Amino acid sequence: MEKERKLIVAGNWKMNKTVAEALDLVKGLKLELNNLKDIDVVVCPPFTALSEVSKEVIDGDIRLGCQNMSEHSGGAYTGEISAIMLKEFLVRYVILGHSERRQYQEESDELINTKTKAALAASLKPIVCVGETLEQREADETEAIIGKQVRGCLAGLENSQMEEVILAYEPVWAIGTGKTATAEQAQAVHAFIRSVLVELFDEATAKRVRIQYGGSVKPNNARELLGQPDIDGALVGGAALEVRSFSDIVKNCLDD
Repeated sequence: MEKERKLIVAGNWKMNKTVAEALDLVKGLKLELNNLKDIDVVVCPPFTALSEVSKEVIDGDIRLGCQNMSEHSGGAYTGEISAIMLKEFLVRYVILGHSERRQYQEESDELINTKTKAALAASLKPIVCVGETLEQREADETEAIIGKQVRGCLAGLENSQMEEVILAYEPVWAIGTGKTATAEQAQAVHAFIRSVLVELFDEATAKRVRIQYGGSVKPNNARELLGQPDIDGALVGGAALEVRSFSDIVKNCLDD
């Protein structure tokens, strides 16, 4: 499918895979996906597997991402990981503000904004997540919630910085539930997000920003979702944990 923006499919492995399991997975993905040039493929293993996975993907077309990072560059922050530490493993992307971190670690838009700026300062590409709960959608608050999150997470960024940012719309009610927003529902929110980007930056910048969809993406729905005009990729959870399902998602997005 032809797009003016290059598609990006990222696999968020969450708290899954030992180092040995991670290596098995990425070796399988290399066999399936290593020669694809028309799409950015990113894997985001847990921190413990970054070193070994990095060695596997260093000479191929699969890019390495991570699931979170500290807003601080170093210091007395027990349990945290800095951008400098991540760059040792040639990490290029970092997921920020995932709904699970918003829920369990109570991350705010302001914190995510600070992390986004820290990632950009370290030449990492942030994947900034936004999304509404089922209660908020049923109360017809989707645009109000998403607009607030986008404005808060991107506050103070320059137009040039936005070129390095990927946004991910992940309706909380569709993450790990098996429920998926229809292609029309997802497209409507993606188009709204792009309209907010026009307001915050300008139309040219908004057109260049890639916006992924995340929420129970599977091989059988990826093509329809990513065929929408404002959906530029997928942030994949459960289906990213198996070679066949993740590679099929990527390949289905490329089929004519």
